[in-house]
Amino acid sequence: MLETSVRLLRLLALLQSRRDWSGAELADRLEVTSRTVRNDIERLRILGYEIHSSTGTTGGYRLSPGKTVPPLLLDDEEAVAVAVGLSAAAAGSVAGIEEPSVRALAKLQQTLPTRLRGRVDAVRRATVFAAGGGPAVDPQHLTVIAAAIRDHERLRFDYTGHSGDTTRSVEPQRLVYTGQRWYLLAWDLDRGDWRTFRADRITPRPPAGPRFTPRELTDEEATDRVRRGVGSQAWPHQAEVRLHASAEALAGRIPPEAGLLVPIDDETCLFQTGTNSLLGLVTYVTKLGVGFTAVNPPELRELLRQLAASYSAAAE
Repeated sequence: MLETSVRLLRLLALLQSRRDWSGAELADRLEVTSRTVRNDIERLRILGYEIHSSTGTTGGYRLSPGKTVPPLLLDDEEAVAVAVGLSAAAAGSVAGIEEPSVRALAKLQQTLPTRLRGRVDAVRRATVFAAGGGPAVDPQHLTVIAAAIRDHERLRFDYTGHSGDTTRSVEPQRLVYTGQRWYLLAWDLDRGDWRTFRADRITPRPPAGPRFTPRELTDEEATDRVRRGVGSQAWPHQAEVRLHASAEALAGRIPPEAGLLVPIDDETCLFQTGTNSLLGLVTYVTKLGVGFTAVNPPELRELLRQLAASYSAAAE
């Protein structure tokens, strides 16, 4: 009985982690026969989980929202409380658990009955989360994006950027939280390149698009791409400044959304960033209180020469 219970929990976790599974895939993951999988699926249905099955070459199983709350040892009030609590955590109210909260919220909303989804949305609309350091993001939008990433489905959304409102069609890859803002890293189908989008400026357009094969991308690569996109590519002036201090020493003083710190050696690092104003960048770097060398663009070096001459004249 214990082995069956453990297997059922593993099966349920697999069904929640992806939209569609074939019987052969589930049997392989659980190291059982296809007949055992069918029997276990029936057991989950008896427990209250609504699982659709289909036959044929593209057949398989899919966990769907049920008519009642599945037996997770939660009553209606507790389910609403958990969903609202996860929304608060996703908004950055508890440091370090924002991304797991979004994943958990996406799983919970997949099984919540319609009547409870309305109650959760009502509480969220009436609640203000002031703990986060960045702009507010609709948790419902985050869960839609997270579900599209999980299920490898194309995403269409309205986006408010620096150049105005546009409609984008992308293959979503990762949600990245920098400590102040949520960002979506995606492959932009219209531009044929990686793009970084601020999640608070995204309004998803359901339903989700066709499935796609996810691109090979580690978590570190995703984070680096977001930092590069946020810190430089979104701004009219892209710049590189060599700072005369280690990346480790400056990591706590330069937030991720300001740009990317690339270690050079134990005493220097490269700051890759972007700005609307080169003079503003000079002011920002000067306030760090460490020596620095302008690398790019050439206009930045010329500006420093002009400022040096002005300051020298003022001192005399």
